[in-house]
Amino acid sequence: MSSAGGEACGPRIIVALDVPQARLAVDLARRLDPRSCRLKVGKELFTASGPVVVESLQKLGFEIFLDLKFHDIPNTVAAACRSAAGLGVWMLNVHASGGEAMLVAAREALQSTSRQPLLIAVTVLTSLDGTDLAALGIASSPREQVLRLAALSARCGLDGVVCAATDLSTLREQFAPGFLAVTPGVRPAGIDPGDQKRVTTPRQAIEFGASYLVIGRPITQAPDPHLALTALNEEVNASKVFQ
Repeated sequence: MSSAGGEACGPRIIVALDVPQARLAVDLARRLDPRSCRLKVGKELFTASGPVVVESLQKLGFEIFLDLKFHDIPNTVAAACRSAAGLGVWMLNVHASGGEAMLVAAREALQSTSRQPLLIAVTVLTSLDGTDLAALGIASSPREQVLRLAALSARCGLDGVVCAATDLSTLREQFAPGFLAVTPGVRPAGIDPGDQKRVTTPRQAIEFGASYLVIGRPITQAPDPHLALTALNEEVNASKVFQ
């Protein structure tokens, strides 16, 4: 497809604040611009600092993707999603491998909230490849497993999925443009991929069909995070998708 996630709006880059303290997260956020990005609060930061860090970042004007990847029995996940919605977050996620009952429970829990966040499902982590899936007893390739879990998520009424950009071309052929694709494992050309195995550049990810890009270390560990973010936004906007 020639467009990336028809319902995507606002900044396309989500900066991953994978730091151990609220103070560090807030200091980083103050070096960024809420008009140019959203922020991701994940397990490390939320476990260390709790809801207060979400509130602190929101006070700076940022929309928050709460990346806690809920995966439990349906009632527990539904309750967790309601609590997350109560924080006023923009987006939250669950694991698609939790199954249909869990996904439906999460969606229904959010429908009763006053400010309903986007709900997306994690398919296959970008740190996993075919060998890793085989070790887990999954005979499918990463792409096949992504498509299977994306189809389940769509049937359950979720807003989209988290997947590697390398899986997007097939996904975009099978789902409507409004089905969001949030893509981690994005690295500028020449940057060490770290613990990610299935990576692409920001421009490639957008052209493959990503709605939003989750980018952490290339921004947060840069000497000037604002300058790094600006350069990445320029790369995204230079994509032929926006021509």
